This record gives sequence, C-alpha cells and structure tokens, in this order.
Amino acid sequence: MAPKNFEVIKQEVKKAVAAIIEIPESKLTDDIKFIEDLGIDSMMALEIVASIEKKYKIVIPEEDIPKMRCLRDIYNSLEKKL
Repeated sequence: MAPKNFEVIKQEVKKAVAAIIEIPESKLTDDIKFIEDLGIDSMMALEIVASIEKKYKIVIPEEDIPKMRCLRDIYNSLEKKL
C-alpha cells in the first residue's frame, strides 16, 4: 500500500467508526470510550475491526481487539502496522 498522510487515515477511520455506530463524527473524539461512553457492543467492535482490516489490508490480532478502547488506541495500533 502506498504511504498516506496519517492524518488522512485518522479521518477515514473516524468516519468509518461514526458510520458503523451511527453517531455524528463531531461527537466522536479521540479519547471517548467505545464501551463506557458509546455503548458499543462486541458485534459493532468486530465490524469496526473488519472494516479497518479490509480498507488497509492488514490483520489485527484477536488479542489486540480488547485493547482498542477508543479512537486513539486504533490510531496507535494502525500506526505500528502501516
């Protein structure tokens, strides 16, 4: 995959997460907690992970998924993999 400006990737991820959990992007901050603040369930979490894996052609290990508790966690994980 050709390198992309990471800020663009962050915006793409934020947009995808907002669409999956059906809230406006403006309400989705980097540190808002998926489960505690937004009520994301395991099915939504898997949908988010699957969409990221497909879009960026990466594999997120199953044991890493529970560690992704907010957008910032996803960004940090993606930054290491891209």
